[in-house]
Amino acid sequence: MPFDFKKEYKEFYLPKEKPEIVTVPQANYIAVRGSGNPNEEDGAYQKAIGVLYAVAYTLKMSYKSDYRIEGFFDYVVPPLEGFWWQEGVEGVDYGDKSTFCWISVIRLPDFITKADFDWAVATATQKKKLDCSKAEFLTIDEGLCVQIMHLGPFDNEPETVEIMNRFVTEKGYQNDFSATRLHHEIYLSDARKVPAEKWKTVIRHPIRKV
Repeated sequence: MPFDFKKEYKEFYLPKEKPEIVTVPQANYIAVRGSGNPNEEDGAYQKAIGVLYAVAYTLKMSYKSDYRIEGFFDYVVPPLEGFWWQEGVEGVDYGDKSTFCWISVIRLPDFITKADFDWAVATATQKKKLDCSKAEFLTIDEGLCVQIMHLGPFDNEPETVEIMNRFVTEKGYQNDFSATRLHHEIYLSDARKVPAEKWKTVIRHPIRKV
């Protein structure tokens, strides 16, 4: 059976519907940065997702090519994730999506090196006729965080975030947003196939002890 990050690391991908504190280890990602409304048809966000998956599946299917990745084993491509912020706003203001800044990411297995990544970007660009030059190999160390499973549309997230904020305060912590510690979402549902009221999204915020 292919290695499945969601099943092997349930504590990071399948939290409960109530807040919990976790320490997230450092990991490598395929990343594309951008800004603007993610719902814009054929906009920057949609194009970024296309690049992410092009590179991700080029790496996953590398064993069918002449390129060999040391330590490779079959795996399920991890879910799409996103780090979000707005200049001058703590957390996220869902009322003005045009001001969103984002880093869209897909996690990489630990055996993928920067050289493997560079090969995949060049190969995906050539074979899929898609400019993947905006993709970057990004290492993220989230550290201490609070997270929860949000059920339903993205626009309802403020209610879930408020539950997280109360929990953080009660436990003697506070949010610790910065230029490198951001509002983080992990998308576990295919929005094209699942009705919005059943969407599952992990919400994760950086925290520190008061």
